Amino acid sequence: MPKSAQPAAERALQDICNAEDKDQARKAVATFARQYGAKYPKAVKKITDDEAELLAFFDSPAEHWIHLRTTNPIESTFSTVRLRTKVTKGAGSRAAGLAVVFKLVESAQARWRAVNAPHLVALVRAGARFERGHLVERPTAFAA
Repeated sequence: MPKSAQPAAERALQDICNAEDKDQARKAVATFARQYGAKYPKAVKKITDDEAELLAFFDSPAEHWIHLRTTNPIESTFSTVRLRTKVTKGAGSRAAGLAVVFKLVESAQARWRAVNAPHLVALVRAGARFERGHLVERPTAFAA
């Protein structure tokens, strides 16, 4: 995509990821495809082909969506390490480098944001089903 089209396309992608639920996100994907499909078919193909993976976080608890929408935990962890290792111009040996990285990550973890609703992590790991961010106790076919 040319630079002139990127801000609008980025807003359209944010509409997909920041949708209230999976249905609205699918509508946003369809809108993105309709707006950009004619001029930028490769970009639209990337979004539409991987739509299930792109929207997979909607199948987890709503409290966890904020954590799943960002790559900041990865970036902030390694930015601390990268900053310190660049300043020292390398650690000398592999063992010293591992020790430095370990200590930097260990000290950085004190400033990490805790997971919202940590009690739901066990349910997610156990394979519980969530729809629209809420736990589904039993299939709707048996609800009657």
